[in-house]
Amino acid sequence: MPPRALLTSYRRLFAAPGAAAFTLAGLLGRLALSMNGVALVVLLSERRGSYGLAGAVSAAGLVAGAIGMPLIGRLVDRYGQARVTVPAALYNAVPLTGLLLCVRLGAPDWTLPLCSAACSAAPNLGGMARSRWAHLYRDDPAARHLANSFEQALDELCFMAGPVLAMVLCTTLAPEAGLITAGTLGTAGALLFAAQRRTEPPLPAAPAQGREAAGRRHGSPLRAPGLRVLVLTFLATGMVFGATEITTVAYADALGHKASAGLLLALVAAGSCVAGLLFGLLTPRRAPGARFLLGATAMAAVLLLPLAAGLGGAGLGLLGVTLFAAGTATAPTMVTGMTLVQELLPQRQFNEGMAMAVSGIVVGISAGAALAGTVAEQAAPGTGYALPAVAAGAALLIALAGRRHLTMRKAPAADGAAGTAAGEAVEGGQGTALDGGRSGAADGGRSGAAENAEPIVSGTL
Repeated sequence: MPPRALLTSYRRLFAAPGAAAFTLAGLLGRLALSMNGVALVVLLSERRGSYGLAGAVSAAGLVAGAIGMPLIGRLVDRYGQARVTVPAALYNAVPLTGLLLCVRLGAPDWTLPLCSAACSAAPNLGGMARSRWAHLYRDDPAARHLANSFEQALDELCFMAGPVLAMVLCTTLAPEAGLITAGTLGTAGALLFAAQRRTEPPLPAAPAQGREAAGRRHGSPLRAPGLRVLVLTFLATGMVFGATEITTVAYADALGHKASAGLLLALVAAGSCVAGLLFGLLTPRRAPGARFLLGATAMAAVLLLPLAAGLGGAGLGLLGVTLFAAGTATAPTMVTGMTLVQELLPQRQFNEGMAMAVSGIVVGISAGAALAGTVAEQAAPGTGYALPAVAAGAALLIALAGRRHLTMRKAPAADGAAGTAAGEAVEGGQGTALDGGRSGAADGGRSGAAENAEPIVSGTL
């Protein structure tokens, strides 16, 4: 497709007032997030001379972030994006500054993981942006599909540019420059994002009073079986990302071209970015659950290509082609997975549910990187590509085993609600409406089980 036609197709998203503003503000914060890992490793390897310490500090931050992100998401769902994002962004700047000072002033090594773990209140701007798109185009399923694809492409773009920018700053200015820039961009981006109030989704109406209603309001989104399936699938997908990164660096190093590892990893992200943009232009013909299974199947298939190249001792050129191809299957899977999170949960749990999905990815990345590092030290170059292939296969098996929980079941409309689409799917105590419909009780009102049905989930089923 010509680039002009591609831009024209996505331009419709920004017809909504304020859409461009919150997208650009969120982009700054997400770029900062993609810079943190490389910037931290370079800083500690230069100032403390230890990659092991750098890995421990980075792992502490990832684990704490995986725990803190859903908690921040729950607060966002309860109090709104701006009321949570502003204090969270300002707080997060404090331990980051403390980390830089500890490194600069020669503080004991044990202080560094503590500071890194304290930086766990970073708001999930990607999830909040998806929530805004879902609200803006709550009556347009095609536009929501386009928006989710666009958001995935932005994620991949950030993870192509962020590490490169961090490396340039750390090597040309000072080892601290990358982390300082990331902290500044992250805080500024979050504050600017929170300032875009006219596109912020309103808080859902308070549910009916009572113990049962309160339990539904404050219960974990993981009570929905579908979300549990998605989180486990995303955890396996995160292992694909982490294992691919470490294995690629080790393989390039074994061939004497370690500096080319960044370019090879950029090809993975480029493949996913292109696939995400093109995927958004397709008109969904299948239910999201079926599309998710197809994406997981494709991901498991294409990840056999780098494995074959690595075991065959391919050069960097051929390996790059296979990595680009491998990246093309991840974006459709991630896009459809995030769509399913929106489908399976009511609006009052959107941000917490999406944060849990992202936390699954983060934990998977850490586990995949650790396993790949061990394999790289013990086995021949290229053997490590078996790990992402196995992880993709595991993601497919998890999705297949839980496929019935990824299907929205329509309920018959109740008496007194004739002509209204019910579409209420109840899984594990979580109710979600399809096609913007609201189920009625016998007297035409909302039943307790259908509390807070939201009109913003996809009508593609």
